[in-house]
Amino acid sequence: MDTKDVIFELRTKNGFSQDELAEKVFVTRQAVSRWENGETTPNIETLKLLSKVFDVSINTLLGSPRQLICQCCGMPLEDSNISKEKDGFFNEEYCKWCYADGEYMYHDMDELIEVCAKSMANGSFTPDQVREYMKGMLPSLNYWKNYLNLGGKEKFDEFKKQLIDEFNELHIEGMPKVESLNALVGNFINLEYRLPNGRTVKFLDDRATYLGTQLESKLCEGVCFGLAANMDFLLVCTYDENGENPELIVYKKR
Repeated sequence: MDTKDVIFELRTKNGFSQDELAEKVFVTRQAVSRWENGETTPNIETLKLLSKVFDVSINTLLGSPRQLICQCCGMPLEDSNISKEKDGFFNEEYCKWCYADGEYMYHDMDELIEVCAKSMANGSFTPDQVREYMKGMLPSLNYWKNYLNLGGKEKFDEFKKQLIDEFNELHIEGMPKVESLNALVGNFINLEYRLPNGRTVKFLDDRATYLGTQLESKLCEGVCFGLAANMDFLLVCTYDENGENPELIVYKKR
């Protein structure tokens, strides 16, 4: 199903007029009409809002072009079992059992393997067969690749603290002190910035997971700082409500 058909079906199923849906996602009725006619598609920030309004994933809104799997346990993902962030937005990298309320549930691969051995064993597969399968499959998933590269929970926590210190050492005017960082999926935070030459560019990978946060500016009401980082870089930007008017402040290689 195309995006235009998905939006039309969800809007009518929820009993919204085009005007009502437009108001909920801060666009015009004409914009909704163009989506449903297939003339345009919503940008990423609007897709996030539509995802929350309809309680479906962005993948569903786009017509399910990808088969999503949890990047921690390998479970196939559907809208009913995809995890959510504390603000209610979907995190399409993980299932709700591996990532809940902004927290990763598993830091020990052996612990997860034992949980899966108990829940997945049946008449066709013994617990030992499940263990063997999971031991081979889990290291290929993004969560465990990143986690193992960092050396486990203790090293992971040290890495987050190091990033927090590096952000605070930037001393950006108006930006509050960074106290914590959360896992953020790239397609939720990959804003498009306009360069001085007029071109636009994105710096993140929609499919990757970053550590970051959002902070309200101490100087400008309605303006937020967006932070994202991984082992290679730090990124700081500002934007207005709903990600409008993004401006890149810092992109620094580590």
